Amino acid sequence: MFKYLIKRTLLMFPTVIGAAVLVFFLLRIVPGDVCEIRLAGTGMFFDQDTLDVCRAENRMDQPLPVQFLDFVGGFLVFDLGRSMWTGNAVSYEVTLRFKLSLQLTIMATVISVLIAIPLGTISATRQDTWMDYAVRSFSVAGIAIPSFWLGIMIIVGLLISTQAILGEPWMPPIEYVSPFEDPAENFAQLIWPAMATGYRFSAVATRMTRSALLEVLREDFIRTAQAKGLMKNIIIYRHALKNAMLPVITLFGIEFAFLMGGLVVTEQVFNLNGLGRLFVESVQNADYTMTQALVMMVSLIFIVTNFIIDIVYAWLDPRIRYG
Repeated sequence: MFKYLIKRTLLMFPTVIGAAVLVFFLLRIVPGDVCEIRLAGTGMFFDQDTLDVCRAENRMDQPLPVQFLDFVGGFLVFDLGRSMWTGNAVSYEVTLRFKLSLQLTIMATVISVLIAIPLGTISATRQDTWMDYAVRSFSVAGIAIPSFWLGIMIIVGLLISTQAILGEPWMPPIEYVSPFEDPAENFAQLIWPAMATGYRFSAVATRMTRSALLEVLREDFIRTAQAKGLMKNIIIYRHALKNAMLPVITLFGIEFAFLMGGLVVTEQVFNLNGLGRLFVESVQNADYTMTQALVMMVSLIFIVTNFIIDIVYAWLDPRIRYG
């Protein structure tokens, strides 16, 4: 197991280096100049000298290899530089939004796990019954319904129901409050976007759980366990479900990493100032420093998540670490 962990850890380094090279040079191909956009937004006249000063302040006048070394060197010491648009430290801008996105992602993932695994198990063990058809309809609806529409319907439903019950409409709080400061306020704000995201996420995971479990239930070792007279619940939960979880864990891990920076629509609907919105704003403003820091952060989340998935794989199936 120790050799397997060392091997997987070493494989992370070339992946990080490759991601850094791609992120840096691909962003320089994208049309747009942050200095021109920023100066044009002020509505004031500017000349070439003003542009040159702005580019020098952001080290955009340096050759690309020098800029790349500055980027990598700053990344190694956790100095992500300053935003070319706002002038604030990138770490400061990201920290303001990271906590919200992380909490929302964790809540959405927990909700999806609590929905997907039980429903997927019920659907597989009661194949072609009314329960199976109900679960499959539930999951197909989750895949088909756009997330922005579901979020809007949740808000409308809250307004109508609270108007009828309390006599006045109620909406989730807009300003983010830390769960350590006011847990009730924090929960009231994030539970609704977490439910909208978690439901859509669980729809895919439910189908994956059902398919994987049905495949495992047809294996020879399951028939052997049945022939030995083991109880059905023991066969399903101790033997079949454990083996069926490998592709499902992969799905959960990838979706978790994606949600950290991909909740743009959900954040827009529920007016949340998370990493997804910051991503969009940095691209619109041609803010190379902010964009490359965010992309590298999401890339690292993907890399670390896949590393954790590999460890879980090796724990669930010893053949993987000995292969």
